[in-house]
Amino acid sequence: MKGFQIFNRASTAITNRATPSKLLIVLTAAGGAFLAISDDSPFRSLTAGESGNDGGKKKKLVVLGTGWGGTTFLKNLKTSAYDVHVVSPHNYFTFTPLLPSVTNGTVEARSIVEPIRNIVRNKPYNVEFKEAECYRIDPVNKKVYCRSIQNLGHGENEFALDYDVLVIAMGARVNTFNTPGVEEHAHFLKEVDDAQKLRRSIIDCYERASLPTISDEEKKRIMHFVVVGGGPTGVEYAAELHDFASQDLASLYPSLKDYLKITLLEAGNHILPMFHKKVTDFANEKFQKDQIDVKTGSMVVKVSDKDISTKNRATGQIEAIPYGVVLWSTGIATRPVIAEFMEKIGQAGKRVMATDEWLKVQGCDDVYALGDCASIAQRKALEDAAAIMKTVDKNNAGAVDVGDFKEFVKDIYERYPQVRKYLEKNKLKNFESLLRNAQGDSQKKIDIEALKKALSEVDSQVSFLPPTAQVASQQGKYLAACFNKAGRCEMKPEGPFRFQESGGRYPFHPFRYRIENPFFLFTFLLLFTLLVIELTE
Repeated sequence: MKGFQIFNRASTAITNRATPSKLLIVLTAAGGAFLAISDDSPFRSLTAGESGNDGGKKKKLVVLGTGWGGTTFLKNLKTSAYDVHVVSPHNYFTFTPLLPSVTNGTVEARSIVEPIRNIVRNKPYNVEFKEAECYRIDPVNKKVYCRSIQNLGHGENEFALDYDVLVIAMGARVNTFNTPGVEEHAHFLKEVDDAQKLRRSIIDCYERASLPTISDEEKKRIMHFVVVGGGPTGVEYAAELHDFASQDLASLYPSLKDYLKITLLEAGNHILPMFHKKVTDFANEKFQKDQIDVKTGSMVVKVSDKDISTKNRATGQIEAIPYGVVLWSTGIATRPVIAEFMEKIGQAGKRVMATDEWLKVQGCDDVYALGDCASIAQRKALEDAAAIMKTVDKNNAGAVDVGDFKEFVKDIYERYPQVRKYLEKNKLKNFESLLRNAQGDSQKKIDIEALKKALSEVDSQVSFLPPTAQVASQQGKYLAACFNKAGRCEMKPEGPFRFQESGGRYPFHPFRYRIENPFFLFTFLLLFTLLVIELTE
């Protein structure tokens, strides 16, 4: 339990801009999820669940998964209105940012995991944990079908759970793009077992290359480590592997240090495409200095047991690269159970399950989703132009003064955050400036056509959240807060105005991701790593 508390308090300290000296004392972490509720209105069902007196019977809350979103949800759930059932193939939470450190021995595997039973004990609600995986979700009958990971007898390893409220924290799987040979020959880095297996394979390569019967050519192959994917995980692992090999392993296997080669393959034009160019340039310079070979524009088309085939996107040339170990880190894909569920709720064909800004799954009123299994589909402002105009034009005059929007500007900003982003990008002072620019004549009133023109470019600023632990953690905390205050917010709504509906306000503020200061995040990870090393020595 101490490990998880250390993670969580650090997150709070970082958000509150704590000093580094305080961070060392309060380091902590959290988890990611997906939620489903059985009543017609998700907010009403939360309220009904909170009362806990539905015929004297509490609502049944089922949580699938113990990742960042799900664990944070459980950690922050304070209400005793539910009987909670947790189902996951892992009976522990993993602090995934330190998985690369486990592969290189910087951190012990036991230092980055915490039993889920420890995390949820002494909570104000009853919790039952089942070590199993969910393989089917039935939203019509409100059931989840699960399979135990234990090797039980015939008919004893499958069971079904009814739910009133369903939270799924199943995350996503590694995206292999159906590349031949990846599943059979490549390593992944999603779980603790992956990190330990990868570490063993690296050590095995060194031991094999040390045998007197191995030729120089074969040594070069064995000692060639390839990382596929130039995202954060791939780049971080390549850097950690270089440090591990050039420092620790070089002293243990001095005769092999000249055979070592590390290659990073990226199908795009540059590594770390989601970051600022300065970050990308810094990583490239560091890799060049460390003699890590970065091959951009190289798409992997096949992986065999001894070589990896790449296709140059510019020339179409195929190259076979001999290797000893391959780490595959090319992003994520939807799990089969989620893909099947999406078909049932009218989301077939989508890359990822879509939710609204309150994390409610589109096309299914009783389901919410968070973490890597879903993505928020921000409501388009232009779609609601007529509803906004109708709200502002209280006299049905067909046109209003710019000042008439003032009463609803805060609600517009909160409901459609892309509006504020557009104003900032185009250096417009406020929403009034946007309207006047669209109208062209400052003396004329604003009609529906002028409003549509003003909003026509705004939706270009809609963006998607990255599939990171930080996003899932914040979503889990947000959703738990909605559960905790459901009754109060139903009576006194705190959210923005409902433009496209019958008026009134949403019970809750929509979810908003906060980008925390990178300095504090870096300090947190650094101090946590040092603390773990100190505790394990």
